[in-house]
Amino acid sequence: MKKMTTMLTLLVLITLSNVGLAQNTTNLITGRVEDNKKAAITNVTVSLLKGTDSSIVKMAVTGKDGTYEFTSIPDGNYLIGTSAIGYAPSLSKAFGLSGGTNKEIELISLAVLANNLKTVTVAARKPLVEQRLDRTVINVEAAVSNVGASAMEVLEKSPGISVDKDGNISLKGKQGVQVYIDGRPSYLSGTDLANLLRNMNASQLDQIEIMTNPPARYDAAGNSGVINIKTKKTKQVGYNGSLSLGYGQGRYPKINESLTINYRKNKVNLFASVGYSYRKNFNDIDIKRKFIEANTKKLLSHFDQESRIREKGESFNAKIGMDFYASKKTTVGVVFNGFSNPGKFANNSDVLISDPLQVLQSITRASTVNEKSWKNVSSNFNFRHLFDTTGKELTADIDILGYRSMNNQRLINAYFGATNQPQFTPDTLDGNLPQRINIYSVKVDYTHPMKKGAKLEAGVKTSFVNTDNDALYDSILNGQKIRDIGRSNHFIYNENINAVYANYSRPLSKKISGQFGLRLENTHAKGNQVTTGEKFDRNYTQLFPTAYLQYTVDKNNTLGINYGRRIQRPDYEDMNPFILFLDKYTFERGNPDLQPQFSHNVEISHTFKGFLTTTLNYTKTTDIITQVLEQKPTGNETYVTPFNIASQRQYGIAVNAGLPLSKWWSTNVYANLYNNLYKGIVNKDPIEIGATTAQFNVSNQFKISKTIN
Repeated sequence: MKKMTTMLTLLVLITLSNVGLAQNTTNLITGRVEDNKKAAITNVTVSLLKGTDSSIVKMAVTGKDGTYEFTSIPDGNYLIGTSAIGYAPSLSKAFGLSGGTNKEIELISLAVLANNLKTVTVAARKPLVEQRLDRTVINVEAAVSNVGASAMEVLEKSPGISVDKDGNISLKGKQGVQVYIDGRPSYLSGTDLANLLRNMNASQLDQIEIMTNPPARYDAAGNSGVINIKTKKTKQVGYNGSLSLGYGQGRYPKINESLTINYRKNKVNLFASVGYSYRKNFNDIDIKRKFIEANTKKLLSHFDQESRIREKGESFNAKIGMDFYASKKTTVGVVFNGFSNPGKFANNSDVLISDPLQVLQSITRASTVNEKSWKNVSSNFNFRHLFDTTGKELTADIDILGYRSMNNQRLINAYFGATNQPQFTPDTLDGNLPQRINIYSVKVDYTHPMKKGAKLEAGVKTSFVNTDNDALYDSILNGQKIRDIGRSNHFIYNENINAVYANYSRPLSKKISGQFGLRLENTHAKGNQVTTGEKFDRNYTQLFPTAYLQYTVDKNNTLGINYGRRIQRPDYEDMNPFILFLDKYTFERGNPDLQPQFSHNVEISHTFKGFLTTTLNYTKTTDIITQVLEQKPTGNETYVTPFNIASQRQYGIAVNAGLPLSKWWSTNVYANLYNNLYKGIVNKDPIEIGATTAQFNVSNQFKISKTIN
């Protein structure tokens, strides 16, 4: 009842603000671009030009419906210029703005260039980084260094994003990022997500949207925010395509190849892509440990380990889809995706165990081999109806995804004494770890433009997830295979999330614009460890508000502030209690008792002349999920498992500057300085750990000639 009262109160406040501020005015420009067959054209570069000297004031890119928008525009005289590959550029008539005009530009119809591409002149180039009210946009093609790269490598070079050696993605020093592809969740994390992104070629990408506080239409999942990867979908009439071949050489080679094709005629647009990648990695680990008796704190043994890991993998992916333009206002589409990632993990370890006086007692030589495979087939059915030219629209998506993985492990241990003589009979452990994940999702979104530049968005979503993990371990000793009951496990997890949201945006005055959202999510999760009989059943409902305010001080300075509450549910693999071995003494396992973590995020930003953005951020996270080292001194075992162990506080400052240093040299500089502080209980002991970290990223681009960068 209290939550319902809160929702009603918020809606009343929004309504009152709409009434109370209805008299405030601002200059707003809207419009639409289509081809000579009355079909909307997406990704058209639209430039707002000064009427006096045709210099660029702002730039925008048309959306799927061909519409564009410029907000908070000062009084004056302007022109609209457009440019798109395959179409003749256009320039509108001059028009004036004054006293809070809501200007709708006359429909722009672009003519297709036939066999005369040499005459195309690009009026303006997209900047590498664009700062918007609720997100940062990376234009992938604006950086020549992205040619031949993978999607993961593009992310690694994007402002505020860092990727560790295991492919875990962090945003401004915080883990828990949700990755979307074309506005839909990938439902992957960790190694699985890394494999997918490494196999996507940058030539398939259009933009990367980075949202530390995503709007309410996005799922509330993601402690540090959402990264939305937008792929290309060409609207040109006829056939077109691209082929990309990439090769990299470190200690080992890596290969990345992709082919994209597109065909459009009349009301049908067909598109397809295929990709292949190969890479081999190495990882050398040296570990020194001490095992201490928990109660007496007495030193029991010393442990020295050398592990040499070699890992290789291939990845195949394919996508095929169709858009059918049933009418000028209605589009239906279908997309099918699939990938297969076979790979092999091999590790050789030498483990030396000594007594408290560091006298060598035994040596264990371990060999671990994992043959693994990860496969996915997914489908999306989408519908879009545009009611009128103002942008009123209804969209719907149905997603069906299936993941299958196999992981066959073999761990062989050979035991020797201090003088390297055989001590015990070698033993072998075989593991068969299949995993099945099925995901079903349905969502409907509605957008309703209002007077004075206001816009209301609302939607509903429901999703169902089922995971089935049946791990079987067998011990082999003296040629006899015996089921290892202590390590075998069968874990089934079911999750249903239902959500409803509303998002309202409007200019609050000539210089101030705002956006306010509220998302309600109900989660029902069930877990069942079939082998042990342990079960859990959790049901919780949460509200997730978001708010954005932007104040245009003058033509050179803009201030912004935003707030959002987020949730990070445990990853499916983190809840899986299976054991993954490095060797007999070192392994990792999941934790089915994990609880979700919640965070409050606040950011204040300042943008100067559109090229220099400075952001201050503060985040408070409770019940943070993190990896913890646990020890079993009696067996000299150490394992990693995730726990809700602490709260986290972060504050930081980030600066991004993108500017031309000369006619032939442009640069983009990003710097981030942040401090993290953790407080909690680990192994029954209180901890308080803090660290200050600095990150820098500098990208330079040189124009050698008119056609070479």
